[in-house]
Order: sequence, then C-alpha cells, then structure tokens
Amino acid sequence: MNEIPDSKDIREKLMILGPDSLTDAELLTLLIREGTDSLSAYQLASRMLDSFGGSLTELAHADLKRLRMIEGCGTKRAVMLVTAGELSRRIAKQEALSVTAISSNDDVVKLFAPLARLHHEEFWVLYLTSAGRIIDRGRASQGGVSGTVVDYRLIVKRAIELLASSLILVHNHPSGCASPSEEDFQVTEKIVKAAALFDIRVMDHIIISSESHFSFLQKGLMPDPNDD
Repeated sequence: MNEIPDSKDIREKLMILGPDSLTDAELLTLLIREGTDSLSAYQLASRMLDSFGGSLTELAHADLKRLRMIEGCGTKRAVMLVTAGELSRRIAKQEALSVTAISSNDDVVKLFAPLARLHHEEFWVLYLTSAGRIIDRGRASQGGVSGTVVDYRLIVKRAIELLASSLILVHNHPSGCASPSEEDFQVTEKIVKAAALFDIRVMDHIIISSESHFSFLQKGLMPDPNDD
C-alpha cells in the first residue's frame, strides 16, 4: 500500500528536488496546507483534483461557488484557490504583453496563452514585419463553443493597410483538443492564397487549447499558395 505523503515530506521534496518534481496533488497540498478532521491535506487535494477529472487547469478556472461544493474544501480554501488562479492568469497576461517579436511558435503560444482559458472560440491574427516584429495583433472573429466564422478578405485587407510582410493565424479550441478540423484546413488555405496575391506570407496557423497546441507549420501542413 502506498504511503500518503504529508505536507512536511512534500515541502522537503520541493526544497531538495525543486517544484518541478512535485505532482499536481502535491503542489495543491502545499497550497491548501491543512486537511480536515477525516482527510489529510494530500487526500483533500486529491479529492479536489478528482472533482475536475484530474485537470489542474479546470480546477484553476473554477469559480468560488463551484469550489465550495467540494466536500471538505470550505470557503477559506476556495478563496485561496481562486486567488492562485487569478494570479496565474495575470502573470500569463503580463508575460504575453512582453512579447514584441516572434522567433518561434513558442513565442506565439506564450503570447496567446489566455485563449486556452476561454469557453468560446476566437480567431486572431499577428501582423509582422519581414524581421518578425509585431506590427499589430487583431481579433478577426469570435464565435461559440464549436467554431467561428472568419472573413479572409478582411484579414488580408488589414495586412495591406499595415504593410505587413507576413501573418500568423491563431485560434483556440475550447474543447481542449488542439487537432485541426476540416474547417480549420479550409480557412487556412483561403487566407494563404488570398495573402499570396499581395506577396504576404502566412507563416503558420497555431491552434491553442487548454491541454496542448498544434502548429500547421511544424506538422508540415501549411498549404502551398500555388496549388490549384
């Protein structure tokens, strides 16, 4: 039988091996600090995670009312978790604002990390210089849970107005699955071909979800603007 770790053991593990060595349940244990009369802090942390299917992301997005529904959580711990979640969102937002140029798709994922937390779909475009400096970033459309309508003509028109040399397309999948849909392939091809008419290159199309991200460029799926 596996021994249930206590907070002291977990703190020592963190100090010796670093925070990356801790599981989600162990990190959550240190955050809530104390358990209940019948549950240790680790057992309570595990229960909280189980309440959200083991997803730390879903737990971090939960509101106060939902957290208080978890047996043993209570108002004090619920407030602590909501505060921690809000801190992480503000940190991610500030980090995103610090990105002024794009050198890899990791920069794009960092810039648009807040999209992963949305419950509806949004389609954004990065307008870049030939050196990869960001000229502008704009939301092209906003839709529901399962999709959004994108007007490729407005995207290209904006690129021409900004004298952009290249574009990167970004949108989110609220479902959590970052794999592209058939509609994603179609809209990518339309924008690539329309932009090419004005010598504007679409460098990548990145899909962001709460679990992962997907790069058309990395997967070798960017359409050729010269294909019929």
